[in-house]
Amino acid sequence: MIDFKKSHENIFSIFKNYELYQILEYNLSKNKYFKLKYFNDKNLSFINNYDLVVNCDSSNAITKKYFSKKLVKNYNSNAYTTIISHEKIVNDTAVQIFTNNGPLAFLPISNSKTSIVYSIPFYMNRNISDIEKLIYDRNFKYKINKIEKINSFEIKSFNLRNYYYNHILAFGDMLHKIHPFAGQGFNMTIRDIKILVNIIKKKLELGLPIDKSINIEFQNNVKHKNLIFSNGVDLIYEFFNIERNLKSKYLSQSIQLISKYPSINKIFKKIADEGILI
Repeated sequence: MIDFKKSHENIFSIFKNYELYQILEYNLSKNKYFKLKYFNDKNLSFINNYDLVVNCDSSNAITKKYFSKKLVKNYNSNAYTTIISHEKIVNDTAVQIFTNNGPLAFLPISNSKTSIVYSIPFYMNRNISDIEKLIYDRNFKYKINKIEKINSFEIKSFNLRNYYYNHILAFGDMLHKIHPFAGQGFNMTIRDIKILVNIIKKKLELGLPIDKSINIEFQNNVKHKNLIFSNGVDLIYEFFNIERNLKSKYLSQSIQLISKYPSINKIFKKIADEGILI
C-alpha cells in the first residue's frame, strides 16, 4: 500500500481508517513474530521488560502518566464529515472551497465516492439539512446519488511537548493533530513512519541495539519540522479566517494569482507531500 521508493507516484489520496485497521490486524495475526497482549492500566511495570516501547494510544495509562503535556489550540469550531456516492468520474483531485462560514473540502476516495469535511465556528451551528444543502449547492463536478450519515467533532490542534519518556516513544496522532481543512494530518504521520523505519534500519545494519537512543534521534529529527508544518497549516487557516471576518476577497484573490506560477505551485505540492525539509 505504501511504497516510499516510488517518489514520483501518488501514494494515495484518502482511505477509510477502519479498513486500514482491519488489514493491519489481519496481517499481524498471520505474523509469527507478533503476539497480542492485554495489560492492566493499574500496573505498568511490564513496560520495563522491553528495550523500546512505541505507544500509539492517546487514552491509555501510559499516555496519561508520561505524555500529558501539549501545546494545544482550540478553534472553537466543529468539523462535519460524511461520504458522498456519485456517478463514476476521473476523481483524482482534492478540492477546497472557502465559503463565508468556513472551508469545505471534497477529498477523493474512489471514482464513485468522495469524502466531505466542512468546518465552521460553534456560533454558526448548522443542522444536518443545512449541511446537505451546502454540499449540493457548492458541488460543481459530482452527480450525487447519496449522502451518508453526517458526523461531527470538535476541532483542536496540538503538538506534544516531548516525543519520548526514557525508552517509551509516543507516536501517531499522539504527537500532533492539525486542523482538518488542509487534509494533511495523516501525511505527517506517514512521514514520521518513514523516518522512524529508516532510523531502526540503520541501527540494525550497524549492529547497534534497538533502545531509547532511537527515541532521541527520532525527536531530534522530526519535532521541529512537525511544529513548523503545524504552525504553517494554522497560519493558512487564520489567513482565510481573517478574510471571512473582513468579508473581503482580496486575500484569496492574491493567492489565486500567485498559484498561477508553476514554480510556486511546485513548492506548495512538495511541502504537502514531503513536509518541511530542513
